[in-house]
Amino acid sequence: MARNDSRRDQLADAGITVLAREGSRGLTHRAVDRASGLPTGTTSNYFRSRAELVEGLLQRIVERLTPDAATLERLAALPPGRDSFTQHLRDILRRLLADRDVTLAWFEMRLEAARRPEVSALMHQALLAGFRGDVAYHEAAGLPGGARQIALFHYAVDGLALDRLTVSIDPETDLDQIVTDLVEGLLPG
Repeated sequence: MARNDSRRDQLADAGITVLAREGSRGLTHRAVDRASGLPTGTTSNYFRSRAELVEGLLQRIVERLTPDAATLERLAALPPGRDSFTQHLRDILRRLLADRDVTLAWFEMRLEAARRPEVSALMHQALLAGFRGDVAYHEAAGLPGGARQIALFHYAVDGLALDRLTVSIDPETDLDQIVTDLVEGLLPG
């Protein structure tokens, strides 16, 4: 079959929707076919097995959560320091909350990784690549803190995103203020 990247993305996006709305147990080739509006069997033409489907969804989630070039350029133009770091975190949180299905699917994949070794291996690769990229970007931008602080912020931002996308303990608190407080509390001096 000739490779059709836009069709593959369409199927992966439909799979993300299924994963976010029905969880990993609802993720089947037929469910993705239905969600995409394409003929039955289309998903299995692009993703031969469930493992390939999961890998394709994980790749698409990472693509959709990756900041665009204009955003990176805007953030890179800020002078290094706490304020710049705060703006970077706000952008990460904005991207996580902008598309509920993508972020819920990301969390669902992380839960699936806890149950299935093959998904765990894929998730570990994606997380490690993302973390290494964050550290390299952070260092190149001259932002304060290091790998430990970046890990702490990942833990905090993931928890905050999960809180806001599910049942929030404090939905009224301003997200910008929360990010400011996190930076103040977690960055040295």
